[in-house]
Amino acid sequence: MSASDPDDRLDARLLIPAATGWLTAVLLLNQRPLTAAIAATTALALAITVALILRRKPTTWASSGWTATGSLVVIAGLATAAALQTTALRAGPVHDLAADNATVTVRLKIEGDPSLRQSTTSRRPPYVVLKATIEEVRTRTATTRVRTPVLVIGTIKWQTVRFGQHVNANGRLQQVEDGSDVAAMLSTRSPPRPVDEPPWWLRAAEHVRAGLREAVAKEPDDVRGLVPALVMGDESALSTDLNQDFQTTGLTHLSAVSGTNLTLLLAFLLPVARLLGVRARGLTVVGVMTVVVFVILARPQPSVLRAAAMGLIALAAMTTGGARRRAVRTLSFAVIVLLLLDTSLARSAGFALSVLATAGIVLLGPGWRDALAKWLPRWLAEAISCPLAAQLACTPIVAWLSGQVSMVAVGANLLAGPAVGPATIVGFTAAGVALLSTWLAQLVGWVAGWPARWIIVVAREGAGLPGAANAWPATAVGVAVLTLLCVALVLGLHRILVRPIAMVLAVVLLAVVLLRPVGSLGRAPRDWLFVMCDVGQGDGLVLRAGDRTAVVVDTGPDPAAMDRCLRDLRVEHIPVLVLTHFHADHVGGLAGVLNGRRVDEIEVTPYFSPPAEYRRVVELAARHGIGLRIVAYQERRVVGALSWTTLWPARVPALPPAGTSSATPTDEGSPENNASIAMMVELSGLRILLTGDLEPESQRAILATGADLRVDVLKVPHHGSARQDPTFIAATNARLALISAGRDNDYGHPAPRTLDLLSHDSFRTATTNTTGTLTVANPQNHLTLTTSGHAP
Repeated sequence: MSASDPDDRLDARLLIPAATGWLTAVLLLNQRPLTAAIAATTALALAITVALILRRKPTTWASSGWTATGSLVVIAGLATAAALQTTALRAGPVHDLAADNATVTVRLKIEGDPSLRQSTTSRRPPYVVLKATIEEVRTRTATTRVRTPVLVIGTIKWQTVRFGQHVNANGRLQQVEDGSDVAAMLSTRSPPRPVDEPPWWLRAAEHVRAGLREAVAKEPDDVRGLVPALVMGDESALSTDLNQDFQTTGLTHLSAVSGTNLTLLLAFLLPVARLLGVRARGLTVVGVMTVVVFVILARPQPSVLRAAAMGLIALAAMTTGGARRRAVRTLSFAVIVLLLLDTSLARSAGFALSVLATAGIVLLGPGWRDALAKWLPRWLAEAISCPLAAQLACTPIVAWLSGQVSMVAVGANLLAGPAVGPATIVGFTAAGVALLSTWLAQLVGWVAGWPARWIIVVAREGAGLPGAANAWPATAVGVAVLTLLCVALVLGLHRILVRPIAMVLAVVLLAVVLLRPVGSLGRAPRDWLFVMCDVGQGDGLVLRAGDRTAVVVDTGPDPAAMDRCLRDLRVEHIPVLVLTHFHADHVGGLAGVLNGRRVDEIEVTPYFSPPAEYRRVVELAARHGIGLRIVAYQERRVVGALSWTTLWPARVPALPPAGTSSATPTDEGSPENNASIAMMVELSGLRILLTGDLEPESQRAILATGADLRVDVLKVPHHGSARQDPTFIAATNARLALISAGRDNDYGHPAPRTLDLLSHDSFRTATTNTTGTLTVANPQNHLTLTTSGHAP
């Protein structure tokens, strides 16, 4: 069937109703139910009026009229669904109890896997977040049976709860922001009290999942984490740095429950079934059974069911013309139905990415496949067009979420795609065999590990390319510009794909961008000496020690941001990485620093708290074969043209007892902050004072040592917080004061009081939250500051 065949034309009649209905849900979600009811009534009345007119007086615009009628009906339906969902969230006592911050005893049904979190500033110990449904709530005066979704914030003891289980708990109900898909937040410090076990089929799924983990237990760390993630979305053993590489290369969908992953699984399994002689309805049975097993093993959470629906639709897009025509209609219908069932999906980034990726495959994939098939084998044309269409459709949303655009995503998906099916199928087999024999399952798991190794190589090497990801402003204007660029590319790409020479030139241009990228620092001088990277709410500092060599002080909270900054500076060798203290906003980006670079040693404070972050640093360093060295007071170190003296810590407070946290601030300040490493740096005629998160107590202690604090550049302590000692700041007599803080951060950094203090002392001040990355140079002994300029 040719592309021009009338039967191959897209059935787009439901696209406009689906799009208008989606917009309606976005606008009306969590509005007053009365507002949504009025909108539903108005839309339904208009739909009836238009339908009556069309029936009595058929016109030339009848087709458009019926489309408008359908859109109005969908708007009415989704407005009604939004009103019902808002009413349901506010019904019962939970919403009112949350408004009063009431303490309650509840019976919960666990609706999601527990996720361990660590506060960015580590002001609290690690905690667990999960979704649950309150089925019974008890106060001092009443006991009420309800079905109300809540977000549970608990201690690490909540890691033991299981999906589908009922537990009792005590806690305090708190309000959530409008637009949330839960009615309240339950904050609890008490451990959960299990009431029962999950249903038998969920216990069976857990047994299979545990069997797969055991089957790959003897494989390398990355393989041991990736295979369960590929097969059933189990990311519990996936390392932070590998997950970051997956994000950079656009392969995240492989390690999470996604429609794309299920599509690749079906695309591998169904041809195998055909080779075995399965035909017609038998193929349908094989496909449906695969989806059912996938859903059970990954657990029937909303994201899993959404992935199953989108995966089946995407699979239909790349077959016959008729299936492509039906796929567009089915996608539109699926969007409407999913939004009717759960209106909160309208504001979900995950839902948007699923729909856009599927729409890209459905609308763009077949045409681009046919264009490439004019000069490439059809299987290769299909392998290129599918990830290309999905990636281009999702690019604006991904940039909005991550602040970067991946330049290697299409190529990485093309290279990794053929290994996904074998790794997943053999992984499924290993999980089943584990029920019978552990030894045999480990043999099958070893086989599954080989295609997984290839996927890991693609992710590692792709993320290591200098231009793998480029920063993009995650603002309304930035996303709008990127969307227009993507639309322009969609309009012109068919002409490129159909011409071999044009494609070769495009690939060569992409290779130049990847291998010799234009740094996002823009105006950064080549003779840079000191860079304060824009890593968000945290510190990430780079001191030049030679050609492509630097000493790095702290890594910020985000591996991607720190990795990107070092790539822009062309840093390949780090003789010393200094971690001033173990708060997550100073060590969370460690994986990004280690990505593709040689790090000789990591120098750390002797105060190993918070324990969770300290252990993570130790494990990550050991995985890369890097030793940890404890800093020594007043020691002087030299690396190339760079030298520094350690001014602090001179003494270290006692660690808290095991099982407790010292992260809670006191009148004397945070012990972790006060144990920060402080360094007096000398580089090319400049003196630079790096202060970590020192608070006034340690600032005064450094003053008491009599150290000469006069410098050219001061890194203002603790992101410019209000806790500063004026005498310490004045003693530096710095010409330039730099502050690293995140845009719109929740801590009010930098504090107006501190900015006033710096202004009073006539310091020239610059902050990353307003001007982006800060770069210091000293040509001909003339101190210069360059900013990246991407102010919000």
